[in-house]
Amino acid sequence: MRTEHDSLGSLSVPRNAYYGIHTVRARDNFSGTSYLNDHELIKNYLKVKLACVRANQQAGNWKNKHIPAAISQACQDLLTNFDKYVDEFALPAIQGGAGTSTNMNVNEVIANHAVEILGGKKGDYQLVNPNDDVNKSQSTNDTYPTAGHLTLIQLTGALLQTLEEVIATIERLAFQNSETLKMGRTQLEDAIPTTFGRSFGAYASLLARDLKRLKVSRSELLTIPLGGTAIGTSLTATHDYLTFVIGELRKITLLPVQRCEDLVDGVQNTDEYVHLSNTYKSLAVDLSKICNDLRLLGSGPQDGLGELNLPQRQAGSSIMPGKVNPVIPEFVTQISYQVIGHDTTITMASEAGQLELNAFEPVMFFDLFDDARLLNSALRTLNDHCLKGITVNKKRCRQMVETSAEAATALSPLLGYETVSQLIKEALREQRPIRELVGNRLSGSQLDKALSPKAFFVK
Repeated sequence: MRTEHDSLGSLSVPRNAYYGIHTVRARDNFSGTSYLNDHELIKNYLKVKLACVRANQQAGNWKNKHIPAAISQACQDLLTNFDKYVDEFALPAIQGGAGTSTNMNVNEVIANHAVEILGGKKGDYQLVNPNDDVNKSQSTNDTYPTAGHLTLIQLTGALLQTLEEVIATIERLAFQNSETLKMGRTQLEDAIPTTFGRSFGAYASLLARDLKRLKVSRSELLTIPLGGTAIGTSLTATHDYLTFVIGELRKITLLPVQRCEDLVDGVQNTDEYVHLSNTYKSLAVDLSKICNDLRLLGSGPQDGLGELNLPQRQAGSSIMPGKVNPVIPEFVTQISYQVIGHDTTITMASEAGQLELNAFEPVMFFDLFDDARLLNSALRTLNDHCLKGITVNKKRCRQMVETSAEAATALSPLLGYETVSQLIKEALREQRPIRELVGNRLSGSQLDKALSPKAFFVK
């Protein structure tokens, strides 16, 4: 063991650990959770630290040029060989202190690796200090949200790609079934016939709007508070450092990031996380709606609607032989509920921010990271294990349309609303097809034209 000290006293730290006393305190203080910091958050934090050390180096903020060189090399090595050092960053994700524990954990690991590079022993902070050197010109207030933004940009980008694939699959289903007639329903009651082309097309349009909203939310995250240091004042940051640091981060991340126009606002307010959470929630709600439809349309197989054939993925009962459940839509719907619940947490955490800083960014980031991954998983599973294998039971759909009294709505322009109402009542009472009841009121060609698939949609 080695002994390290801070303003609260001294603690023992494992001799070979790259982390230090702040990490030990955090692990002890927040030990009630098994949720650890996201690996992508740490990688992006390392990129932020690399940008900061390079900016400080350009600004001439070290007399000893070996220190920034060692810090820069340490950041790059930790990024390149992250799996080797991953346990050094094992810190609870949900923590008090607005992310200070995470920032100091990263500072300590970088510092001790830089100390090694300079030939020293871990804990020899005379060579490279976690606060004075690695954290130079920075604060948790600006670096933690910046790393969070980079992570959300990355995760939302992956989500967008998967969502585009799902939309493409649904559009293919719409094209393949453009003239496949089915009964439309409102309030779960028969309405008028429509086509599966239209139904699938509506799903594609719905998800396309989600795609647009996600793109807007992602673009907002490109504005970062880096350079704001403590509460957005830029205290301890030099003018030259502020000039260089955003450009350095752009080079490292290849992202068009830009600094907040108002750094005080950028550090204390978290409305962009609420907006992003709302777009995640909107997508979750829409996915659940679509999956509920798929379950209804595929219900049966004998005594349900049975209009869609969903891929059979696994046996559905421990007691009923041959039963198959719609497990993929059920999986997606449950993920949707989780994301919707997270939105409440994020809303309350954002609202709870007080004065110049929001202390609750850790739980917001934790839930937002989880949302992006959950939704990505849900979309990919839905696409690969359900949507791509869906087929339409055209015989069943045709039968339901032909025996539905409400299909007679198309006859209203020819026979009048009152006459058609009486025909529908008669059809329902006698359980006879509407065609039989029309009799000689219309010719065969008129009836065929009025009840053809093209009669139920206008292009």
